[in-house]
Order: sequence, then structure tokens, then C-alpha cells
Amino acid sequence: MNFDSADAITISAAVREAKVSAVEVTKAALARIAARDHQLNCFTAVTVDTALADAARIDKEIAQGNNPGTLAGVPFAVKNLFDIAGLTTLAGSKINAENPAATQDATAVAKLKQAGAVLVGALNMDEYAYGFVTENSHYGATHNPHDLQRVAGGSSGGSAAAVAAGLVPLTLGSDTNGSIRVPAALCGVFGLKPTYGRLSRAGVALFSSSFDHIGPFARSVQDIATVFDVLQGEDDRDPICTKRPPELVLPQLKQDISDIRIAIAADYFTTGAEPEALAAVQKVADAIDVTEYVTIPEAHRARAAAFVITASEGANLHLEKLRWRPQDFDPATRDRFLAGALIPSNWYLQAQRFRKWYRDRIREVFQNVDVILAPTTPISAPLIGQQTMILDGEEILVRPHLGLFTQPLSFIGLPVLSVPIQRQNALPLGVQLIAAPYNEALILRVAAALEVKGVVSAPVIFNALN
Repeated sequence: MNFDSADAITISAAVREAKVSAVEVTKAALARIAARDHQLNCFTAVTVDTALADAARIDKEIAQGNNPGTLAGVPFAVKNLFDIAGLTTLAGSKINAENPAATQDATAVAKLKQAGAVLVGALNMDEYAYGFVTENSHYGATHNPHDLQRVAGGSSGGSAAAVAAGLVPLTLGSDTNGSIRVPAALCGVFGLKPTYGRLSRAGVALFSSSFDHIGPFARSVQDIATVFDVLQGEDDRDPICTKRPPELVLPQLKQDISDIRIAIAADYFTTGAEPEALAAVQKVADAIDVTEYVTIPEAHRARAAAFVITASEGANLHLEKLRWRPQDFDPATRDRFLAGALIPSNWYLQAQRFRKWYRDRIREVFQNVDVILAPTTPISAPLIGQQTMILDGEEILVRPHLGLFTQPLSFIGLPVLSVPIQRQNALPLGVQLIAAPYNEALILRVAAALEVKGVVSAPVIFNALN
């Protein structure tokens, strides 16, 4: 079996059928990480000993005739803001490196392990998840596997790049304003931001509590659906985790999508982008015969309000450290937190009032449409260190504008899947599939249909790696 390009479901089936051992699969993943990650800088920690011990335990379960789980023997890694028992949870921070090791796994990590997946390490990110590029001044930049001179996106850059480069088939990241979807698009993989509160965040270092989501990266829709199903369920450790019963999406993937009302996001989502980003949306629309357009009202104000709320909540969370240890922050993170600390309280309150109004307007939009298509990012991956870009003849900052099309959707916790559009002799781009809350099954069904048609795909990238 080619472990580099096999998806999680294929690996798990081979392990459960004893065609290959979990230890063999794990050793192969660890060897890939050792051989390639020095170029990519995805990992901040590799858990060799515990990974091999967990893999051996799975093999023992199989030998005894027990069910090892849906993801038996599948290597995975998580953004380093997820608690991993025995490791210090860095959250991309120099300050956090002084903290004691976590005493238990985050709920999401524990659930994947219970399903038989094997944790092989923790992944690089923007400090405290505040960024779209994963250019971390403490732990270095993560490089895009498609072009090592370019960013992987952020803040879950290590998570996306590790999957794109074939180091592991599955990773977990977090999304506040686009931190799953932006790197998924720039690295050419699938990335799911579920409905706010749908998956437990217990044991995850938060950035902005009223925005933060967790979700998976993978190279196939089936893998995304499988991980989402494993992670569903209420959790008393996370007070905002839904009490809603799990709704398994994997059995629904092959259902016909002709009954799903799909439209293209107009107005705000068709300006301020390179033509190629809009062409990617049209390619998806043409493949499934979508001709209708829909307006998401006041998206530009939703983005502005998202900036206000996340900056305020993030600054408040780290206020003591900002007062006493400002020199130990990544300068880019520190400056944005300091700006957030200076935001007047009435701005924050007004942004929250607007949030409620905006949620009601979007609820009305989804009375007439089930799934909306929009670009994930306005451009493909910029160069590492690139500060500005030209869009519509105007020079603008790269970092904040990578979230141009993701922030208005995070603002009210909509479920969104970024699907990868591979382009010959060009960098990948992403298209967002957006639905009303708790309708992950709809967007995953549409993604599965696009995958069957060959419109979206996430092949392992070797060309940039020696």
C-alpha cells in the first residue's frame, strides 16, 4: 500500500483486515515526517513513543478479535492548541511553553484515539490562533507544499500543509475567522468548519470564545465525514457544545443532490478577488448546473464587526500577559491584541447587536436556498514575508485580506466546507460550500458529488519536496 497517498478510510480498512499492521502504518508516517518536515515545518512535536505504543495496542486488539474502531491505525496530528496528555499546549506561544504539560487529552483528541486513530504529533500555527499565514516568530513559518516559498495559510497552517504533503491523512485545526478554510484553500485540501458548538472544544486553547470552532482537514470528503461523525456528541466539559443528538453524515454522502437548492454568493463575494478565485467558484457551479445567485446582506459590515469582537475578546483573554510580558509575544500578534484592548466597549456592544440582526437576515436567506457557493480566499498562496498585494488596482495588506470571504460566515457560526480546486501549473484555490446551521450533511453531499465528477480533489503534493 502507498501510505503517502492513501486516505484514512483505506488505511483503516487495511489495518482492520490485517493486510498491514498499525505499527507499520505508524512507522511509515513517522518516517515521512522525519524525511520531509524539515522543509515544511509543520510539526512542533512528534510523539514517537506514544504513537508506536498506541499502534501496538491496536494490533493487539485486532489479533484478539476485538473491534479497534472506525479509524484503526490511521495516523493523525493536531494543531498545537489541542491538549495532548504529557505535552505542554503551546498555542503557538513562547509564553505558553513555560506551562506544565497537559494532564489529559482534549475531547476531540480522545475521541479520535477511541476510534483507533494514532496521534503522531502537534502542529505549527499562528500565535494564539491570531493570523492567516502561520509565520510564527517563535517556531518559524510553515511552508506550502505546492511552493516552499509561499505561506501555508493560517492559523492552522501546519494542519493543512501536513495533509497536503502526505505526512498524515488527517489533522485537526481550529477556525475563528477562517483559520481552517484559508489554509485548506491555499494548500489544496478539504477543511471543514462545522456549526458553532457542534463539536466539543474542551481542552482547546481558545482565541475568541464566541467564534471558535474546531474541525478536520483531509484529502477526501469521506474522511472529512468520518471524522466529523466520530467527533459529534455533547460534552459537559464544553459549555457551548450542543445537546443536539449526533446526525451521521457518512451514510448520506451518496444521496442525489438534485433536491438541494444551490446558489452562488453575489455582490460582496464577487469583488475584491483575483479573477482566478471567482473562476474557481464558476467551475464548481458549472459542474452541478448552478445558475442562481443570492445576496448575503451586509457581509462587509459582518466582517468589520467580526474584527471588533475577536480583537476585543482575544485581547481580554491575554490582557495580563500583555501588561507584564509584551516583549514575549510574536510582534504581529501583540500589536493586534494591543489594538483590541483599546477598542471602546460601546463598539463591542454595537457589534454584538449587529450580530443578532445579521443572524436573522441570514436565516431569511436560507429559507430560499440550501447551499451557497463562494470563494474561500481572494488569491492563491502569497509569498512568505509578503506584506501587501494588489487587488482591483489597490494595494492592500495580505494578512487581514486572506479572510475577506471567510469572516462574514464565521460571524454567526455557519457550517462551511472549503473544497480544493487543483489547477494545472498553478497554485490551488478553494471554494466554500455554505449552509444553515446543523446542515453539514448538505454541504458534504454536494462536495461528494463534486469529488465524483473530478471537480474537487486533494492529491498528495511531492513536487516541491526533495
